[in-house]
Amino acid sequence: MLRLYDHRTGRVEPLPAGPGLRVQVLPGSGYRTLVVADLLRRVVQRSGRRVRLVSTPLAAGDDYTDYAVASVEVLGEPLADADVYVTAGEPVAALSLAVPAETGGRPSDALTARLAMLEVPYREPVELSDARLAAAAERLDAWRGKVAEWATSPGRPMSREYADQADAALADDLDTPGALAVLDRLAADPDVPPGAKLETFIHLDMLLALGLVAAIGSA
Repeated sequence: MLRLYDHRTGRVEPLPAGPGLRVQVLPGSGYRTLVVADLLRRVVQRSGRRVRLVSTPLAAGDDYTDYAVASVEVLGEPLADADVYVTAGEPVAALSLAVPAETGGRPSDALTARLAMLEVPYREPVELSDARLAAAAERLDAWRGKVAEWATSPGRPMSREYADQADAALADDLDTPGALAVLDRLAADPDVPPGAKLETFIHLDMLLALGLVAAIGSA
């Protein structure tokens, strides 16, 4: 069960129950806020719940889709009864994800920036410095190269053990650094067949949305 930090109680609490979830991105939000809201939507949808992700006119602009953020419904005014609010500012008097806006220059590759954002817990500040972006690009390129290599091997079922570890991390207040560390451990595990690594990476990339299959066909 997905649990999120609730500033009203100071604890990590389960999501409100129900068949659907309404997520409101509040005004003044940038790319990082949208990336976190998109991740929340993906994680909740995997559990079988419907998610309505809405925003007022986006401060980030229309190119947010470059960051693998799926379509966002734009309204004139914020929902008054959303289940979760996502904001770069102060939390509101409801369940809110307070996501400090990213700082630093505008990155040349949006998915590298998405990874750099996900490498830091969403409640902590992140600066998209040249060094951070270079490290994220190196990590992403390495994963993509391995995925392309694994794609030439016989198919195997995904590793449920590693998939469950990553899912558990994301269910614990969207612990993206923990989920990304699972990918590193899986990639380095000599006991998991290449085909199983491939399927597990694809399975988890449906949540992380890092374009990990981008290099398939180049190996």
